[in-house]
Amino acid sequence: MDWYETVFELIDMRSFSNLWFWIALAAVWSTASHYVIGVPFDMVPRAAKHGGQSERDLETLVQIRVNRLLFIAKVSGLWLVALTTAVLSTLLVLGFWYGIEFAQAVALIAVPMTLVGLLSLSTARLIHMADLHGEALRKRLIRHRHATQVIGMISIFVTAMWGMYQNMNVGPLGG
Repeated sequence: MDWYETVFELIDMRSFSNLWFWIALAAVWSTASHYVIGVPFDMVPRAAKHGGQSERDLETLVQIRVNRLLFIAKVSGLWLVALTTAVLSTLLVLGFWYGIEFAQAVALIAVPMTLVGLLSLSTARLIHMADLHGEALRKRLIRHRHATQVIGMISIFVTAMWGMYQNMNVGPLGG
């Protein structure tokens, strides 16, 4: 047995039968749901409940994140679109045309997370253009979080269905 076989025996490249893939999927969506445009969501209800300094902290952090997202989109948006499109296209072709399960697994995480990234950019633009503060800002962040959670639920459902199909189709011994 050479080192290549040893490595791939230790790191199961059949993602949908690997517990670590499902743990990573849960961690990705948990993190995406908790950080709304990069701001910890627990700050939103705290600002609504306590006001004052909590509200100012939320608004300051949101302003920092909004400015950063818009700056990145302005400076390197075209390159990011090109790179993201190339990577996602490669994953989708490798995964679903050539049947590479690892690429399928990564694509089933990356494609919906790209949607969340676009949603974050859209939310940042809305906050910036409307100059949202206070209650209106909190409502926008809550709306963004709910949309992220819906995308996450659909993504997890589709991934679970595809994973079960793959596991039943391939079987436990890989053939």
